[in-house]
Amino acid sequence: MTAVPHPPSEAAAPVRSGRRSLAVALLCGALGAAVTLLATRQRWADGTATVAGGALPLTAKGSDVTGVPAALAIVGLAALVAVFAVRRAGRLVVAGLLALSGAGIVVAALAGARDGSALDEKAAQATGDTSATVTALTHTGWPYVAAAGGALILLAGLLALRYGRLWPAMSGRYERGADRPRRKARPVDPERPEEIWKALDRGEDPTGV
Repeated sequence: MTAVPHPPSEAAAPVRSGRRSLAVALLCGALGAAVTLLATRQRWADGTATVAGGALPLTAKGSDVTGVPAALAIVGLAALVAVFAVRRAGRLVVAGLLALSGAGIVVAALAGARDGSALDEKAAQATGDTSATVTALTHTGWPYVAAAGGALILLAGLLALRYGRLWPAMSGRYERGADRPRRKARPVDPERPEEIWKALDRGEDPTGV
């Protein structure tokens, strides 16, 4: 009983899905990391500390509140690149790390959206009173921007988990190159030094050994 060949459109469907998912994952991962790193450098909270001369305005950047989102964004970028350097089970592990990095950014950013401890520390340093706290505490929307960046990285990780088996691997090209038979060395006239140098440039052994 002969097998019925699949139509060309059916056979090409996984390839198209792999290409689309690869493009979306790269875009989401790179954009998510960039957005997260940008957001952590912005102002997340404002407040005032009472000092002898009056009220001292204080601000806290995202990196002052928590260093987790920036660190995980870098981990996510590294994992996004590493996805193409590994195969099979290794690719699943790296894709899982990519997804977890995004999820961790979301959790850490949302937790820092209402955190005033960084400003309390600055108030203690400014006043010299370890029990000092800030008043008129307000927060900006940048923590939520960082969380959105984490969500993009999470999406990239989920795409890698689902479609990563269809993506190419960087190592494949080098493995194919290593499997190719080496070219036979051309005969070199030992009386002509220029031919010896040309053979060395080609990676050949001019002695013919």
